[in-house]
Amino acid sequence: MRSKKRLAGKILKVSPSKVRFAADALDDIKKAITRSDIRGFIATKKIVKSKKNLQSKSGARKIAAQKKKGRQKGRGSRKGSKHSNVSRKELWMKKVRVQRIFLKDLREKKLLTPSNYRSLYAKSKGGYFRNRRHIKLYVTEHNLWENK
Repeated sequence: MRSKKRLAGKILKVSPSKVRFAADALDDIKKAITRSDIRGFIATKKIVKSKKNLQSKSGARKIAAQKKKGRQKGRGSRKGSKHSNVSRKELWMKKVRVQRIFLKDLREKKLLTPSNYRSLYAKSKGGYFRNRRHIKLYVTEHNLWENK
């Protein structure tokens, strides 16, 4: 019967799982060999394709469009653990990039000596600083500002 379903599926252009046999015609369908036999059963409605899924995707499309705009992404609509939405690596990359840009700005403005810049850069790479503000605090506490 599996081969009959497969054949009927190809003729009807649907998946074999969507093909339905009439209960009273199972013996006749078992005897069918050729495609034309299957076509005959389709014509007499002994083999039919089941209905399409009637669940509409319009709602899902609307929600997807809103999410694309950045809506409906608050804490309440998130599922999963703390790091399932934004990975640890992405958070790290964001944090370190901000710190490195800040350090480069300080170096370009000649507010840090090259040696201080290197040591702060290494500390940043090692995860010593929490954020930009923490770097600023550290520099002022340790008197690392370059005097003009």
